[in-house]
Amino acid sequence: MKIVILTGSPHKNGTSNTLVNEFIKGAEENGHVIKRLDIPFLKIHPCIGCESCGMNGPCVFNDDMPDILDAILESDMIVFATPIYYFGFSAQIKSAIDRFYSKNGRIQSKHLKSVFIATAWNNDEVVMSGIKKHIDILIDYLNLDNQGLILAKGYGYPGASSEKYYKEEAYNLGKRV
Repeated sequence: MKIVILTGSPHKNGTSNTLVNEFIKGAEENGHVIKRLDIPFLKIHPCIGCESCGMNGPCVFNDDMPDILDAILESDMIVFATPIYYFGFSAQIKSAIDRFYSKNGRIQSKHLKSVFIATAWNNDEVVMSGIKKHIDILIDYLNLDNQGLILAKGYGYPGASSEKYYKEEAYNLGKRV
C-alpha cells in the first residue's frame, strides 16, 4: 500500500514527529511504501477562497501544494500528524488541508484509508476535544476510511518523546495498517 504522511510540526524532533517515525517503522516492516511530507518546511500559501480552482483545477498560487495533492491522489492511505495548537491542527498543516479544496472531488472519490496522530502538552480531556471533532468531520467529508487515531495527551513536554507508551501505540498502528 502507498501511504502519504503529512506532518504538521515545525519541530523535527518533536513528539508528533517521534510518533510518525514509529508509525513508519511498523508500516515499512509490513512492506508499505511511505512518502513523508513535512509540511512546515514546504512552501504553502493559505487558501484565499477565490474559487479559481473550481474544486477541481489548478490553484492560483505557485507553491508546493500541487506536489502534495499529487502524492495524496497517488496513495492508498493518508496519515495526518500534528501537535495540538489551541485545541486544533497546527497552522502549517491546516493551511495544507484547506488547499485540498482544489481537488476535493478527486480526494473524496478515492475513499482513502486514514490515520490521525495528535500530540498535546496538556493531559486533560478538553485538550483533544476540538481536534477530535475536526477529525470526525474530515473523515466524513473526505470519505476517509479511518484506520486509527492516536490522541497523545500529556505528551508534548521536553523528554516525552523518550517515553514508550505512545511510541509503541504508533508502531503497532503502523504494523496493523
